[in-house]
Amino acid sequence: MKQYFKEFFLKTWRESEEESRQSIIGQNGFSPNLKILIILVYAAVGISITRYFGNTAIFLPSLIVNPGKFGWWYCSFFFGTETGKFHSMLFWIGMIVTFYLIIPVLIIKFIFREKLSDYGFRLQGIAKDYPIYLLMLGVMLPIVFLASTTQAFQSRYPLFHPSRETFMHFFIWWELAYFLQFVAVEFFFRGFMLHGTRSRFGFYSIFIMTIPYCLVHFGKPFGETIAAIFAGIILGTLSLKSRSIILGILIHFSIAITMDVFALWRIGFFG
Repeated sequence: MKQYFKEFFLKTWRESEEESRQSIIGQNGFSPNLKILIILVYAAVGISITRYFGNTAIFLPSLIVNPGKFGWWYCSFFFGTETGKFHSMLFWIGMIVTFYLIIPVLIIKFIFREKLSDYGFRLQGIAKDYPIYLLMLGVMLPIVFLASTTQAFQSRYPLFHPSRETFMHFFIWWELAYFLQFVAVEFFFRGFMLHGTRSRFGFYSIFIMTIPYCLVHFGKPFGETIAAIFAGIILGTLSLKSRSIILGILIHFSIAITMDVFALWRIGFFG
């Protein structure tokens, strides 16, 4: 096990660095790498749009000033009821999926003209890395359990909190949509950003990706934001080693489900 984790980090980083050096040596003179420029600039734009326009409340001030028929429909659709809250959360997920998944996929396919499997969408070779999946679950579950006792955690999770009466109606659909959000997040950071820049930056692409990944956690409990730094490094290394984001999706979503379950259990929801 010790040898596995030594190779997991050091060998993966070393091989990625060598691959990057060979790529740079093969270049004749200086010319801007348009692919990397597109990825980094789009990452800044995509994150900014989802941050500022991913919340339905952002449009309320203008709609309240000039309500109109659309304004009344908008408010009734997204606010005031449990169904409205559900719609609002789906809007947020829709924005994440659009700017973290759909548009990057279109960029890869129609601008870069490359395969999605080169950006982590593949199953091949992931089974051998199951130890890191089990380790991260083993480490994170007790931490999440303890964190669920705090007020900061309970005031944040679950992101969508259905009533007891509508639990089966809403919560299952919410978790399915939530899963899609993690597919988008993992692809954006550990696929699009990481694999799109590794030919130039080698294993340093992990740490480049980790910076914006940490920043998108601002507003969450401090401990979770700090944990995102370590998660970004580990999941980035995992993606770099396996060339796949699949295990990262499973790890991320497994922990997210336990966070929701522990938060509901702490308030006696299952009592």
